[in-house]
Amino acid sequence: MRRSAAPPITTDWLQVESLDLQGQGVAHDAQGKVVFIEGALAGETVRALIQRRKSAWEQGALCQLAASSPLRVKPACPHFGLHRGACGGCKVQHLEPSAQVAVKQRVLEDNLAHLAKVKAEQILRPIEGPAWAYRHRARLSVRHVAARGVVLVGFHERQSRYVADMTRCAILPVGVSKLLLPLRDLIGSLHTRDRLPQIELAVGERQLPDGSYGPSTALVLRHLQPLPEADAQALRTFAAEHQGLGLQWWLQPGGPDTVHRLDGRGMAGLDLLYRLPEFGVVLPFKPTDFTQVNAGINGVMVGRAVRLLQPQSNERVIDWFCGLGNFTLALARLAAQVLGVEGSASLVERARDNAVLNGCSNQVAFAERNLFEMDVQRLIADGMAQKWLLDPPREGALALCKALADAVAAASPGWEPPQRIVYLSCNPATLARDAGLLVHQAGYRCTMAGVVNMFPHTAHVESMAVFERE
Repeated sequence: MRRSAAPPITTDWLQVESLDLQGQGVAHDAQGKVVFIEGALAGETVRALIQRRKSAWEQGALCQLAASSPLRVKPACPHFGLHRGACGGCKVQHLEPSAQVAVKQRVLEDNLAHLAKVKAEQILRPIEGPAWAYRHRARLSVRHVAARGVVLVGFHERQSRYVADMTRCAILPVGVSKLLLPLRDLIGSLHTRDRLPQIELAVGERQLPDGSYGPSTALVLRHLQPLPEADAQALRTFAAEHQGLGLQWWLQPGGPDTVHRLDGRGMAGLDLLYRLPEFGVVLPFKPTDFTQVNAGINGVMVGRAVRLLQPQSNERVIDWFCGLGNFTLALARLAAQVLGVEGSASLVERARDNAVLNGCSNQVAFAERNLFEMDVQRLIADGMAQKWLLDPPREGALALCKALADAVAAASPGWEPPQRIVYLSCNPATLARDAGLLVHQAGYRCTMAGVVNMFPHTAHVESMAVFERE
């Protein structure tokens, strides 16, 4: 006999104390149990409809609001909310944008204090920019709903595997947002519409014949069976109809290594790139490469990181997790020598190509290393550098920081640790863990820390910290 689900329970009135890393309100009930409340803000008095129950906590959604926060605002996007079918691309559109940044700063400070027992000597002013139309990278799900006779293109619904019925998106560039409905019609017209699960989006720039730059929009179509010529021609026609966006189709029949241009051009020409004008750097990229979703904030972040690192014309710098050279090539404009280190041979090769393209190959060297298996011997083998820049993935740089602490303890003759480290992080918890190693075992001080609001309206916390040795 099938057991019926337990009916949902509405809580008594709760006082929301703070926001967690997922943008949920945090409260305690009369018994002291933690209650996470989606849609609630700090300082509000609310009731929640409980959806999950555990022995130590409960999770639910806001259902009644008695006292509203002065920081609550009307969401700009009609697809945002707690209702059935709401888009899950954003978490906190109901919180005033500057308050979102303050919450993220608090998250960073709390992680450093509680996980690392570290307090930054100076809090950096947050790096922030436009709160809308900022997202230049996105993965859009595609689903043909035969029963309704429609194709959906967009983000997933909140806490669901279903695709949200989106007609526009306030965080995507305006031109791309306007493509959502035409893309639905296009996919619906294709013979393979039931075998097309995803479109990956990358917005950049392209170099025009006169040397100036215009928009470039790459769409990577994931297809689970070969495209017939009629479908390929429909894609070409669609691109021609949107020439103003510099639209280009890429196809992905299998894993990431199978991505290729529909027109067969490959990486020919500077037609998908981003620039760092402050340093005169141009970086071509593939739409499936890792690049920051917010190109404007990335430029500001690189500039601040370089200034905080203070590379001198007689110094050597190591850029760990260098990627395509986002920081490496900017640092090469100021330092005597920069070593960029990455774990992928293909990335290292392309970073070298970018150094040649930007005329700084004499100042830059690149090396392939597994940065998650670093030890003292490997670290010392890469030589001394006065300055380090770290920009790891969410997993952080535990092995590298531990190797540095061990090398400091070993006091190897002829090798000295870097005087200054700038650490860029996309996960405050792993930054705090690594900061604890640097401060308590490697002899550094955390002199500065602050947030970078790379993802407005989400709970994602990007941050920057500076460490110095006497």
